[in-house]
Amino acid sequence: MREADVPFLAGTDVGVAFMYPGFTLHDELQGLVKDLGFAPMEALRIAAYHPTVFYGLEKELGSIAAGQAADLVLLDADPLADIGNTRRIRGVMVRGRWLDRADLDRQLLQIERRARSGCK
Repeated sequence: MREADVPFLAGTDVGVAFMYPGFTLHDELQGLVKDLGFAPMEALRIAAYHPTVFYGLEKELGSIAAGQAADLVLLDADPLADIGNTRRIRGVMVRGRWLDRADLDRQLLQIERRARSGCK
């Protein structure tokens, strides 16, 4: 498929038991690089840019440029050197609001508590 230029999309980030949105995407990126031979930049494009093309939104999303609506992830290490570095998230810009690592950890803890309280 790759040799035939079939476009790829990241797809494990779905509502399936024991797959948690966001977390499983890191596993998928690692699999694309380590198991399927994609370069780290190719894997990042598959996850971040290809969906915008698929939905016809590449003029509005998927790049850092004037006039684009872009959320942003700041990492502590280069994902091109090691795709596993996508897990080393320092902070996230979401809808113009900066969330640092402490903010993200607080939100994850709240989500975990809610999930546990709903389980008997």
